[in-house]
Amino acid sequence: MSDHYAVLGVPRDAGPDEIKRAYRKMARKLHPDVNDGPEAAEQFKAVSQAYDVLSNPEKRRMYDLGGDPSASGGGFGPGFGFSDIFETFFGQQGAGGGRGPASRQRPGQDALIRMEIDLREAVFGGERELALETAVVCSTCQGTCCRPGTSPATCGTCGGRGQVQRMARSFLGQVMTTAPCHTCGGYGTVIPDPCLECSGEGRVRSRKTITIRVPPGVDTGTRIQLAGQGEVGRGGGPAGDLYVEIVERPHDTFVRRGDDLHCTVSVPMTAAALGTELRLQTLDGPETIDLMPGTQPGTVHQLRSYGVQHLRSPGRGDLHVHIDVTVATRLDEEQEDLLQRLAELRGETRPSGRLATNHSGVFGKLKERLAGR
Repeated sequence: MSDHYAVLGVPRDAGPDEIKRAYRKMARKLHPDVNDGPEAAEQFKAVSQAYDVLSNPEKRRMYDLGGDPSASGGGFGPGFGFSDIFETFFGQQGAGGGRGPASRQRPGQDALIRMEIDLREAVFGGERELALETAVVCSTCQGTCCRPGTSPATCGTCGGRGQVQRMARSFLGQVMTTAPCHTCGGYGTVIPDPCLECSGEGRVRSRKTITIRVPPGVDTGTRIQLAGQGEVGRGGGPAGDLYVEIVERPHDTFVRRGDDLHCTVSVPMTAAALGTELRLQTLDGPETIDLMPGTQPGTVHQLRSYGVQHLRSPGRGDLHVHIDVTVATRLDEEQEDLLQRLAELRGETRPSGRLATNHSGVFGKLKERLAGR
């Protein structure tokens, strides 16, 4: 089975228009009526078979999966009518297939901007005012492209049809071909007095401010679509969409992992040994954590539903509070005596330094975390 993409000279992700253009180009070169070379007929047959498959979505899907849906026989592909034959050989619409004048209005382009938010906005959502520069309808001509008080005039070359016809010779004999009017560009009208404000485009660049609602749960990379807030098209055409991509700034205290938040609280070794009550300022306000006597470094307290709101489902993530026990480094004489006395009472003046097992101690906990336990 031949490689249809290679036959047409297009990549495997080529769109329908690209495939059709490639076929027309090769058909004009290889058709037996214009090329009587010894290999032209076979090449034209291969090109036609390739187009027959790749121009049909179902056949193309089957072919991409390794099947062979090629139709036998050459000729023009499916949906390639008589008027398309003229377009293939002359690059224009054939007689009797006039499309009429084109509209000056064109759809506007979509736009993408990035907006920074802080963690609090990501957790609870909110509203932001966003200033941007974009194309808007010209306030002077209101998108008509004409100077106020004037209007487009019918094209004298094509009579308002937007197309002109001419006779041409081909292998089929004398044919009438149709092409866009070179005077009006296919619009059927000309603008004798363009608007000075927009130079006849019907739109101008302007700065505007819009209000955007930030839903709770967004994260870096989340895109918010604002329909009709993109650029206005030429001739006052409909505006495209605006996409706002979120960039979340790092927080000084909390680290986000998915919808969970993490923070670290340092406590002195005496508080960890004796137990204490910690006051913690969360994004929801102050909260209290009870530390049990003998709290070890690396202990994690979980505050449920104090994390980030889930973007596409109800509920929130959790807040994980990691305890870091700090050891005193500067002791006065009295403090040193007290610690010495405590060490003697606990029999720890000369600790043995026993090796911990694989599943205990700092390295064991690190190993468990890396293993996803």
